[in-house]
Amino acid sequence: MASKSKVQWSSKTAFLLAAVGSAVGLGNIWRFPYLAGENGGSAFVLVYVGFVFLIGIPVLLAELTIGRRGGMSPIGSVRKIALESGLSKHWDWLGRVGTFGGGLGLLSFYSVIAGWVMAYIIQAAIGAFSGITAVEAQGAMQDYSAHAGTMTFWHFAFTGITVFIVGKGIQGGLEKAVTYLMPALFLLLLLMVGYSMATAEFGKAVEFLFTPDFSKINSGVVLTALGQAFFSLSVTVGTMFAYGAYLPKDVSLHKSAILIASADTAVALLAGLAIFPLVFAYGLSPDSGPTLIFVTLPIAFGQMPGGAVIGTAFFVLLTIAAITSSISLLEPAVAWFEERFRMKRWYASLIGGGIAFLVGMLTLYSNNDWAELVPLSFVGIETVSGKIANWGNLIDFFVSNMVMPISGFMIAIFAGWFVKRDFLKEEMGLPEGGIFEIWHVLIKYVVPLALGYVIFMGLK
Repeated sequence: MASKSKVQWSSKTAFLLAAVGSAVGLGNIWRFPYLAGENGGSAFVLVYVGFVFLIGIPVLLAELTIGRRGGMSPIGSVRKIALESGLSKHWDWLGRVGTFGGGLGLLSFYSVIAGWVMAYIIQAAIGAFSGITAVEAQGAMQDYSAHAGTMTFWHFAFTGITVFIVGKGIQGGLEKAVTYLMPALFLLLLLMVGYSMATAEFGKAVEFLFTPDFSKINSGVVLTALGQAFFSLSVTVGTMFAYGAYLPKDVSLHKSAILIASADTAVALLAGLAIFPLVFAYGLSPDSGPTLIFVTLPIAFGQMPGGAVIGTAFFVLLTIAAITSSISLLEPAVAWFEERFRMKRWYASLIGGGIAFLVGMLTLYSNNDWAELVPLSFVGIETVSGKIANWGNLIDFFVSNMVMPISGFMIAIFAGWFVKRDFLKEEMGLPEGGIFEIWHVLIKYVVPLALGYVIFMGLK
């Protein structure tokens, strides 16, 4: 087994910027608003926030703890902790599922969407949305998705940016990127919220997001909210194992986990406050689904004063958020390639990025040439989550609804039932009882029960 990593974050601030950047991504600014719109607004928000703190933080803290104690790639750290606890080394499959099924799997379709966002920066900047109608906006989106060559270019460009940053290392690549990108992201987001506050419909958006309507909470809302909590926090995909491995001993793990989750949730809510006032102000539908930012918002940008500037800023904001997350999704695989094969970091980054790019082509072609192809029709699976079961929707469903919940379930079982309790207390720097006991009860009982329900519903 490779020795413990000597690479560390240069400071607590650098780690927090990177971890928050990992959590804050398209999941907050693209996925959260459209899921909130589809699932009753405040009903979804209420359940989502509850799951972030009851389910997300315990898993996040478990990953950071195991990652720092192991000090290796997610696979290496889980194996090391398992052996220290007198368990089989084969527990390392838990790290493998997160690193490859979760991290690279998520990155594969994430980069396709992020490439799409990059393409829309140019469209917004040249004023292509000016006076655009709903039919024209829909047509523009369909026109883009119909051209596999154009989508491939942007998919490749985004993957290339991700590989370049990760290839330069922790302090030379990841830290430098988030040091500039995260402040820019928060500034742009606050400017967007400030603009939305000036609209007449800001109050309606606040009511939509924060006035509880318990009648809209059903099993579908619960399932979606829990999935979004995991998607948003970057847990179960190897990232926080890897980032924890580079963490100095003097950093408080439980305080960091709470801060990361709080910042991540705040960004998601701010994104809702930036987007929904525009949606309501221009008479658009909040339940537009995944096309919310590609069809609905361009209409709003095309009608508002200074829409070209605001639209460009918005898609730049999305791109920044996507990059800070994508580099964290690639890092676990790169760390393992370095550790397992003694591979130079640049080569490891190219291989990991190449795998994600190639798998992403399945999602890309599912938007055009292979849109009607149903690869699992021979076993009777024609649809997933109400959508045709093409490659793109299958990969999305498999990662979001199966890999991530199952990985989270097993992390909770591993940390709560098998890892020696003293190891966890020692690494967290917490005494018996108090915060540690609350966390241990959540990770041992509450998280497995909640995620067991999600897995059951996903299979059903």
